[in-house]
Amino acid sequence: NLPNKNGDLLFTSLSLSYSRLSPSVSPIFRPEKSQTWLRSQISLTECPYLLFTQLTMDSNQAKQHNLVGSESASERTLYPYVTGSSVVAIKYKDGILMAADMGGSYGSTLRYKSVERLKPTGKHSILGASGEISDFQEILRSLDELILYDNMWDDGNSLGPKEVHSYLTRMMYNRRNKFNPLWNSLILGGVKNGQKYLGMVSMIGVNFEDNHVATGFGNHLARPILRDEWHENLSFEDGVKLLEKCMRVLLYRDRSAVNKLQIAKITEEGVTISQPYALKTFWGFAAFENPTVGAEGSW
Repeated sequence: NLPNKNGDLLFTSLSLSYSRLSPSVSPIFRPEKSQTWLRSQISLTECPYLLFTQLTMDSNQAKQHNLVGSESASERTLYPYVTGSSVVAIKYKDGILMAADMGGSYGSTLRYKSVERLKPTGKHSILGASGEISDFQEILRSLDELILYDNMWDDGNSLGPKEVHSYLTRMMYNRRNKFNPLWNSLILGGVKNGQKYLGMVSMIGVNFEDNHVATGFGNHLARPILRDEWHENLSFEDGVKLLEKCMRVLLYRDRSAVNKLQIAKITEEGVTISQPYALKTFWGFAAFENPTVGAEGSW
């Protein structure tokens, strides 16, 4: 605050302490009036004991405006822009297998076809995500900070898949309680000390552990196949074939799926993520050639 040429103090928005006002100044303070009204009623020469607490009122009003304004973070998060489709994962004899395609949909438009949604997390875990890609990137940044902080102790220990999964459940549930959710469903798998771990967590923090899990349409189309054909002693080759069968069904039935996928493997030796490849498909089925025949309202 600087005095002008007349000696009066120039100020923007002030909160007044009424206890120190001189008797000549009216104690009625009307914050809705403009600063011109304030300057005309009170000057530095009339009130030498005037105390100012600058920006108190405006800062409080600004906070309230940010909470309910149209540009608040919660409203932006509630409208996902670029999203990924299903992730499917299973336990097999030596570890964990996880599969996801590489599509990124801008609304209903299949805009991106090289989005990697399988990422290693620390030494013992791998993370797969469906949903908003930017929120997935934020989750990865948080996990990088967690792993870095754990490594700084240099005590010979490292976070296992169970600990990372627990951290993710707390993160997703915390953001849900703030009405600012991370728009993702996550699958976390890993192997540590010979123990295989596979779990998932939804965008509101619902989580569980199972021998096979899936997100998105995979919950409806892939899990029934896995319930019928999965068994504990699956070899690596049989596990890959089972995942490819699930991904092929999703490719046929999910409009957001693309024929470009990756399969990740994690064992005690570490994480391996395959190069992208395409599945062999057959589109000559009669239901595909004329899907509306016999349907009500069809031509």
